[in-house]
Amino acid sequence: MNHKLSPAAYKSLVAMAIREDVGRGDITAKTTVGSKVHGRAVILSKGHGVLAGMPVALEVFRQVDRRIKPVKPWKDGRKLEPGDRIMEVHGPAGSILAAERASLNFLQRLSGIATATNILAARIKGTRAKVFDTRKTIPGYRGLDKYAVRVGGGVNHRDGLYDQILLKENHFVAAAADGLSFAAVIRQAKKRAGRWYLIEVETETLEQFRLALAEQADIIMLDEFSLANMRKAVAEAKSRRPRPILEASGGITEKNILSVARTGVDRISIGALTHSVQAFDMAMYMESAQ
Repeated sequence: MNHKLSPAAYKSLVAMAIREDVGRGDITAKTTVGSKVHGRAVILSKGHGVLAGMPVALEVFRQVDRRIKPVKPWKDGRKLEPGDRIMEVHGPAGSILAAERASLNFLQRLSGIATATNILAARIKGTRAKVFDTRKTIPGYRGLDKYAVRVGGGVNHRDGLYDQILLKENHFVAAAADGLSFAAVIRQAKKRAGRWYLIEVETETLEQFRLALAEQADIIMLDEFSLANMRKAVAEAKSRRPRPILEASGGITEKNILSVARTGVDRISIGALTHSVQAFDMAMYMESAQ
Protein backbone atom coordinates (compact mmCIF):
# COMPACT_ATOMS: atom_id res chain seq x y z
CA MET A 1 0.00 0.00 0.00
CA ASN A 2 1.30 3.43 -0.93
CA HIS A 3 1.50 5.52 2.24
CA LYS A 4 3.84 8.07 0.71
CA LEU A 5 2.87 11.70 1.15
CA SER A 6 4.86 14.43 -0.55
CA PRO A 7 5.64 17.46 1.65
CA ALA A 8 4.45 19.56 -1.30
CA ALA A 9 0.92 18.35 -0.52
CA TYR A 10 0.85 19.94 2.92
CA LYS A 11 3.56 22.52 3.61
CA SER A 12 1.62 25.45 2.18
CA LEU A 13 -1.59 24.22 3.84
CA VAL A 14 0.18 24.11 7.19
CA ALA A 15 1.47 27.65 6.70
CA MET A 16 -2.05 28.80 5.83
CA ALA A 17 -3.51 27.05 8.89
CA ILE A 18 -0.99 28.76 11.17
CA ARG A 19 -1.63 32.18 9.64
CA GLU A 20 -5.36 31.63 10.00
CA ASP A 21 -5.25 30.44 13.62
CA VAL A 22 -2.20 32.05 15.21
CA GLY A 23 -2.09 35.22 13.12
CA ARG A 24 -0.07 37.88 14.96
CA GLY A 25 0.35 35.53 17.91
CA ASP A 26 -1.51 33.47 20.51
CA ILE A 27 -2.54 36.26 22.88
CA THR A 28 -3.99 33.82 25.42
CA ALA A 29 -0.69 31.97 25.80
CA LYS A 30 1.31 35.21 25.72
CA THR A 31 -0.69 36.69 28.57
CA THR A 32 -0.66 33.58 30.77
CA VAL A 33 2.47 31.53 30.03
CA GLY A 34 5.99 32.78 30.61
CA SER A 35 8.30 32.77 27.62
CA LYS A 36 10.80 30.54 29.45
CA VAL A 37 8.29 27.90 30.55
CA HIS A 38 9.07 24.47 29.11
CA GLY A 39 6.21 22.04 28.63
CA ARG A 40 5.45 18.42 27.84
CA ALA A 41 2.21 17.55 26.10
CA VAL A 42 0.68 14.36 24.78
CA ILE A 43 -1.81 13.69 22.00
CA LEU A 44 -4.26 10.97 22.98
CA SER A 45 -6.65 8.88 20.92
CA LYS A 46 -10.19 8.89 22.28
CA GLY A 47 -11.64 6.25 19.99
CA HIS A 48 -11.09 3.22 17.78
CA GLY A 49 -9.71 3.97 14.34
CA VAL A 50 -6.74 4.36 12.00
CA LEU A 51 -4.11 7.07 12.33
CA ALA A 52 -3.41 9.37 9.39
CA GLY A 53 -1.81 12.80 9.13
CA MET A 54 1.20 12.50 11.43
CA PRO A 55 3.66 14.05 8.91
CA VAL A 56 1.35 17.05 8.64
CA ALA A 57 1.03 17.44 12.40
CA LEU A 58 4.80 17.29 12.76
CA GLU A 59 5.10 20.03 10.14
CA VAL A 60 2.73 22.22 12.17
CA PHE A 61 4.98 21.98 15.22
CA ARG A 62 8.07 22.60 13.10
CA GLN A 63 6.63 25.72 11.48
CA VAL A 64 5.28 27.14 14.75
CA ASP A 65 8.56 26.67 16.61
CA ARG A 66 11.54 24.53 15.65
CA ARG A 67 12.36 24.15 19.34
CA ILE A 68 9.35 21.85 19.77
CA LYS A 69 10.63 18.28 19.76
CA PRO A 70 8.33 15.34 18.93
CA VAL A 71 8.87 12.20 21.00
CA LYS A 72 7.85 8.76 19.72
CA PRO A 73 5.33 9.88 17.10
CA TRP A 74 3.26 6.99 15.77
CA LYS A 75 3.35 6.14 12.09
CA ASP A 76 0.31 6.56 9.88
CA GLY A 77 -1.68 3.37 9.38
CA ARG A 78 -1.49 2.21 13.00
CA LYS A 79 -4.74 1.11 14.60
CA LEU A 80 -5.91 3.38 17.39
CA GLU A 81 -7.59 2.53 20.68
CA PRO A 82 -8.95 4.88 23.36
CA GLY A 83 -6.09 6.18 25.51
CA ASP A 84 -3.30 5.51 23.02
CA ARG A 85 -0.47 8.04 23.31
CA ILE A 86 -0.03 8.98 19.66
CA MET A 87 2.83 11.38 20.32
CA GLU A 88 4.51 13.52 22.96
CA VAL A 89 5.92 16.97 22.25
CA HIS A 90 8.49 18.78 24.39
CA GLY A 91 9.39 22.45 24.09
CA PRO A 92 8.31 26.00 24.88
CA ALA A 93 4.88 25.65 26.47
CA GLY A 94 3.46 28.72 24.73
CA SER A 95 4.50 27.40 21.33
CA ILE A 96 3.01 23.99 22.01
CA LEU A 97 -0.29 25.64 22.89
CA ALA A 98 -0.17 27.75 19.74
CA ALA A 99 0.29 24.64 17.59
CA GLU A 100 -2.38 22.57 19.34
CA ARG A 101 -5.47 23.28 17.26
CA ALA A 102 -3.88 23.29 13.80
CA SER A 103 -2.08 20.00 14.45
CA LEU A 104 -5.23 18.37 15.79
CA ASN A 105 -7.36 19.67 12.91
CA PHE A 106 -5.17 17.87 10.41
CA LEU A 107 -4.87 14.70 12.48
CA GLN A 108 -8.58 14.50 13.22
CA ARG A 109 -9.73 15.06 9.63
CA LEU A 110 -7.26 12.67 8.02
CA SER A 111 -7.67 9.99 10.69
CA GLY A 112 -11.44 10.32 10.25
CA ILE A 113 -11.11 9.62 6.52
CA ALA A 114 -8.72 6.72 7.08
CA THR A 115 -10.99 5.24 9.74
CA ALA A 116 -14.15 5.49 7.60
CA THR A 117 -12.33 3.96 4.64
CA ASN A 118 -10.96 1.13 6.77
CA ILE A 119 -14.42 0.26 8.10
CA LEU A 120 -15.84 0.00 4.58
CA ALA A 121 -12.84 -1.89 3.21
CA ALA A 122 -13.13 -4.41 6.05
CA ARG A 123 -16.82 -4.92 5.29
CA ILE A 124 -16.09 -6.13 1.74
CA LYS A 125 -12.94 -8.10 2.46
CA GLY A 126 -13.02 -11.38 0.57
CA THR A 127 -14.93 -9.99 -2.40
CA ARG A 128 -13.33 -8.74 -5.62
CA ALA A 129 -14.44 -5.17 -4.97
CA LYS A 130 -12.27 -2.33 -3.67
CA VAL A 131 -13.32 0.93 -2.05
CA PHE A 132 -12.56 3.99 -4.19
CA ASP A 133 -12.73 7.70 -3.40
CA THR A 134 -13.95 10.55 -5.65
CA ARG A 135 -13.03 14.17 -6.44
CA LYS A 136 -15.44 15.44 -3.78
CA THR A 137 -12.74 17.06 -1.64
CA ILE A 138 -12.17 20.45 -0.03
CA PRO A 139 -10.19 22.67 -2.44
CA GLY A 140 -6.50 22.37 -1.61
CA TYR A 141 -6.94 19.23 0.47
CA ARG A 142 -7.26 16.66 -2.30
CA GLY A 143 -3.74 15.31 -1.94
CA LEU A 144 -4.17 14.89 1.82
CA ASP A 145 -7.66 13.43 1.62
CA LYS A 146 -6.68 10.89 -1.01
CA TYR A 147 -3.59 9.97 0.99
CA ALA A 148 -5.82 9.27 4.01
CA VAL A 149 -8.01 7.02 1.86
CA ARG A 150 -4.93 4.98 0.91
CA VAL A 151 -3.86 4.75 4.54
CA GLY A 152 -7.30 3.39 5.39
CA GLY A 153 -7.06 0.65 2.78
CA GLY A 154 -8.94 2.33 -0.06
CA VAL A 155 -7.91 3.17 -3.61
CA ASN A 156 -7.75 6.54 -5.32
CA HIS A 157 -9.95 7.28 -8.30
CA ARG A 158 -8.61 9.87 -10.77
CA ASP A 159 -6.76 12.79 -9.20
CA GLY A 160 -8.40 15.39 -11.42
CA LEU A 161 -9.89 16.15 -14.80
CA TYR A 162 -6.48 15.77 -16.43
CA ASP A 163 -5.61 12.13 -15.85
CA GLN A 164 -8.67 10.09 -16.88
CA ILE A 165 -11.72 10.57 -19.07
CA LEU A 166 -15.04 10.15 -17.28
CA LEU A 167 -18.09 10.78 -19.44
CA LYS A 168 -20.98 11.86 -17.22
CA GLU A 169 -24.57 12.87 -17.85
CA ASN A 170 -23.71 16.54 -18.39
CA HIS A 171 -21.15 15.66 -21.06
CA PHE A 172 -23.75 13.71 -23.00
CA VAL A 173 -26.26 16.56 -22.72
CA ALA A 174 -23.70 19.11 -23.90
CA ALA A 175 -22.50 16.90 -26.76
CA ALA A 176 -26.09 16.39 -27.92
CA ALA A 177 -25.99 20.03 -29.07
CA ASP A 178 -23.64 18.82 -31.82
CA GLY A 179 -26.03 16.01 -32.70
CA LEU A 180 -24.01 13.28 -30.98
CA SER A 181 -25.83 10.25 -29.59
CA PHE A 182 -24.81 8.50 -26.36
CA ALA A 183 -22.78 5.93 -28.30
CA ALA A 184 -21.29 8.55 -30.62
CA VAL A 185 -19.94 10.54 -27.67
CA ILE A 186 -18.08 7.45 -26.44
CA ARG A 187 -16.69 6.72 -29.91
CA GLN A 188 -15.50 10.31 -30.31
CA ALA A 189 -13.83 10.30 -26.89
CA LYS A 190 -12.05 7.00 -27.68
CA LYS A 191 -10.87 8.32 -31.05
CA ARG A 192 -9.54 11.59 -29.69
CA ALA A 193 -8.01 10.09 -26.55
CA GLY A 194 -6.17 7.37 -28.45
CA ARG A 195 -4.40 4.90 -26.20
CA TRP A 196 -3.25 7.46 -23.68
CA TYR A 197 -6.32 7.68 -21.46
CA LEU A 198 -8.79 5.23 -19.97
CA ILE A 199 -12.40 5.89 -20.92
CA GLU A 200 -14.96 5.62 -18.13
CA VAL A 201 -18.66 6.04 -18.83
CA GLU A 202 -21.28 6.84 -16.21
CA THR A 203 -24.51 4.95 -16.90
CA GLU A 204 -27.86 5.28 -15.16
CA THR A 205 -29.84 2.53 -16.91
CA LEU A 206 -29.20 -0.93 -18.30
CA GLU A 207 -29.79 0.49 -21.78
CA GLN A 208 -26.95 2.99 -21.32
CA PHE A 209 -24.79 0.26 -19.79
CA ARG A 210 -25.27 -1.92 -22.87
CA LEU A 211 -24.36 0.95 -25.16
CA ALA A 212 -21.16 1.60 -23.19
CA LEU A 213 -20.41 -2.13 -23.23
CA ALA A 214 -20.86 -2.30 -26.99
CA GLU A 215 -18.53 0.68 -27.45
CA GLN A 216 -15.87 -1.09 -25.35
CA ALA A 217 -15.55 1.49 -22.59
CA ASP A 218 -12.66 0.64 -20.29
CA ILE A 219 -14.65 1.35 -17.12
CA ILE A 220 -18.43 1.51 -16.78
CA MET A 221 -19.97 3.22 -13.78
CA LEU A 222 -23.29 1.82 -12.57
CA ASP A 223 -24.81 4.90 -10.98
CA GLU A 224 -27.72 4.30 -8.60
CA PHE A 225 -28.32 0.83 -10.06
CA SER A 226 -30.47 -1.60 -8.10
CA LEU A 227 -28.73 -4.75 -6.86
CA ALA A 228 -30.65 -6.78 -9.44
CA ASN A 229 -29.48 -4.57 -12.30
CA MET A 230 -25.91 -4.63 -10.99
CA ARG A 231 -25.99 -8.41 -11.14
CA LYS A 232 -27.34 -8.28 -14.70
CA ALA A 233 -24.56 -5.88 -15.73
CA VAL A 234 -21.90 -8.11 -14.17
CA ALA A 235 -23.29 -11.16 -15.96
CA GLU A 236 -23.38 -9.39 -19.33
CA ALA A 237 -19.86 -8.02 -18.95
CA LYS A 238 -18.31 -11.43 -18.18
CA SER A 239 -18.36 -12.58 -21.78
CA ARG A 240 -16.62 -9.48 -23.13
CA ARG A 241 -12.92 -9.51 -23.99
CA PRO A 242 -11.43 -7.41 -22.67
CA ARG A 243 -13.88 -7.33 -19.80
CA PRO A 244 -14.60 -3.76 -18.68
CA ILE A 245 -14.09 -2.68 -15.10
CA LEU A 246 -17.45 -2.18 -13.39
CA GLU A 247 -17.84 0.55 -10.78
CA ALA A 248 -20.84 0.90 -8.48
CA SER A 249 -21.68 4.37 -7.25
CA GLY A 250 -24.45 6.29 -5.54
CA GLY A 251 -26.15 5.78 -2.18
CA ILE A 252 -23.64 3.25 -0.89
CA THR A 253 -23.20 3.05 2.89
CA GLU A 254 -21.76 0.72 5.49
CA LYS A 255 -25.15 -1.00 5.67
CA ASN A 256 -25.42 -1.96 2.01
CA ILE A 257 -21.80 -2.05 0.78
CA LEU A 258 -21.40 -5.80 1.26
CA SER A 259 -24.55 -6.50 -0.79
CA VAL A 260 -23.17 -4.26 -3.53
CA ALA A 261 -19.77 -5.99 -3.45
CA ARG A 262 -21.39 -9.41 -3.69
CA THR A 263 -22.92 -8.53 -7.07
CA GLY A 264 -19.44 -8.94 -8.55
CA VAL A 265 -18.53 -5.31 -9.30
CA ASP A 266 -14.84 -4.36 -9.22
CA ARG A 267 -15.03 -0.91 -7.66
CA ILE A 268 -17.27 0.88 -5.22
CA SER A 269 -16.81 4.65 -5.26
CA ILE A 270 -18.03 6.65 -2.27
CA GLY A 271 -17.95 10.44 -2.19
CA ALA A 272 -18.83 10.53 1.51
CA LEU A 273 -15.33 9.32 2.39
CA THR A 274 -14.07 12.86 1.85
CA HIS A 275 -17.07 15.20 1.56
CA SER A 276 -18.83 14.10 4.75
CA VAL A 277 -15.99 12.91 6.93
CA GLN A 278 -16.48 12.72 10.70
CA ALA A 279 -13.41 13.97 12.53
CA PHE A 280 -11.68 11.33 14.62
CA ASP A 281 -11.80 12.08 18.34
CA MET A 282 -8.40 12.92 19.82
CA ALA A 283 -7.04 15.61 22.12
CA MET A 284 -3.85 17.19 23.39
CA TYR A 285 -3.11 17.46 27.11
CA MET A 286 -0.34 19.45 28.76
CA GLU A 287 1.15 16.97 31.25
CA SER A 288 3.83 19.13 32.81
CA ALA A 289 5.35 22.62 32.66
CA GLN A 290 8.28 24.18 34.49
